[in-house]
This record gives sequence, C-alpha cells and structure tokens, in this order.
Amino acid sequence: MSTVSDSVNFSAPSGVDAGLTPKQLAAKYGLAVSGKRPGFVKYVKELWARRHFIVAFATARLVAQYTTAKLGQVWQVLTPLLNCAVFYLVFGVMMKNRDGITDYIGWLCIGVFVFQFSQSAVLSGTRAISDNLGLIRALHFPRAALPIAFTIIQLQQLLISMVVLVGIVLFFQPPTMTWMLVVPALLLQSAFNTGLALVMARIGAKTSDMAQLMPFLLRTWMYTSGVMYSVKGAVDSFPPFFQVLFRMNPASVFMDLIRYALMPNEYNKNALPDHIWIIATAWAVFAGVAGFIFFWKAEEEYGRG
Repeated sequence: MSTVSDSVNFSAPSGVDAGLTPKQLAAKYGLAVSGKRPGFVKYVKELWARRHFIVAFATARLVAQYTTAKLGQVWQVLTPLLNCAVFYLVFGVMMKNRDGITDYIGWLCIGVFVFQFSQSAVLSGTRAISDNLGLIRALHFPRAALPIAFTIIQLQQLLISMVVLVGIVLFFQPPTMTWMLVVPALLLQSAFNTGLALVMARIGAKTSDMAQLMPFLLRTWMYTSGVMYSVKGAVDSFPPFFQVLFRMNPASVFMDLIRYALMPNEYNKNALPDHIWIIATAWAVFAGVAGFIFFWKAEEEYGRG
C-alpha cells in the first residue's frame, strides 16, 4: 500500500499547468497570498470596524492587569505616587530643584504622571506583537489594533490617576478656566503616543532585544525632558541650537501644556509661548500618521516565522 506522499506529488504541477510559474498558477485559479496587506484605505476601514473590539480588549487587559495583586487597581495610582515621592526626595530635596518653583510637589506630580503615559505606551507598544503571537496567528484582524489598544490602556490608567492628581493640584491652587485645556492636550499626546507605539511595535516584532533596550532609552528621555526640573532654566546657558532642541522635545511640550492648564500660577505670560500648541499638534500629527503608515507597511509580516 502506497502512502499519501507516494501517491500525490505536491512539489510541482503536472499536465497543462506544468510550465506555469507560481504567480501564473495563482492568477489562473484566483489564489491570493495568505495574510496579504490590504490597501491603506481598506486597512483603515477594517480597523475602524473593529473599534469596539479594540476598546473591549483594552478594558479587559486593564482589569486583568492587577488581579493577582492584593491592592488590585490601587496600584494604577500608587505606582506614579511612589515615583513622585522618590523624585521629590532626590531631585527636590537633595538636589534642590524645587527652588524657584512655588508648588513643586504638584508641578512634579504632573510631570511624572504625564511622562509615564508616554513611557508606558512605548513599552507596551514594543511588546504588542511579540507578546500576542498566539492571538495574531489564531484570528484575522488589523494588527494595528494591538498597539492602539495598549495605548488606550495607558490612557485609561492616566485618567484614573488624574483623580488623585487633581486632588494634589487643588491643595496648592484653585481650579481655573485653563483646566479645560487638559482635554485637547491629552488628545494630542494620545495621538503622539499611538504613533510612537505603532513604530515600536513594528521594530519590537523584528528585534526582540529592543524590549530590553527600551527602559534605558526611556530613562534617558525622562532625564532630558524636565520631569523633575525646569527645562527652561536648565538650558538657558546652552547654545541656541540646543536650547531649541530641548524645548522641542515632545515630552517637554506635552508636560508644559498640562502643567500650564492645571497650574497656571507657575507661568507668567511669556513662559508658555503661543506656538507651543502648534508644536504639540505637529508632533501629534507627524507621529500619528507616520507611525501608522510605518506599521501598516509590514502588516503581512507580523506573526510569521
């Protein structure tokens, strides 16, 4: 009795199809490449059609994130507060960075919470593909849904933490009309973070070592972004080019916007230039669009090999 491998030859076509190339065979029988990348517009439509899945996935992951911890969801607020306490001790008290900033505790907490939003989105995006290969190989959906969902998780965490942050700020300053500026500022930062997460998702899918390197890169970014000190005062003695470079740092830009919105008393009329909103919008649009296109270009490669 012959086996299947003896009776059927899968290595090459026979008969009238023997002289055809694989592409010609595919065209003849209407075959398509498995997992072929859809066109850009179609891809956007597919992603939009799965918006409910993205939100549900993000919410479920957020709830499950701290289920094994006794304090549960409290850690979403406790973690950045502990970071604030450490930074206040080291940078505020020991290094005296609080000098010149009236309400340093509130100012510091805003910086920590806002930067952690970007930091966590980048770290999650880097592992979005590599940590979800089972889901990617089991189901068909636009892979961009994963880094977008992880950015939504970080936004949800920030919004929960904002309850405590608002309480801290109220201890130092009463609410003002500028508080309404927090909404557009967070929307711009969310678009920027999403684009960054998409870029890192593609890079992380190809280079597993990137996940190990990112904490060091993000720590460097944090120390150069003015989370614990005022960038304006720190770079005044720098050459003009480097002053512009540091002040164009997107992390510094978004922190300035939200610090100004929640604590306007820390700023005078000339401290926050009007064009900072233009800079923030430019970063959000550039990162969001470029990151999405960069990720989409490799859509058919995710989960293979």
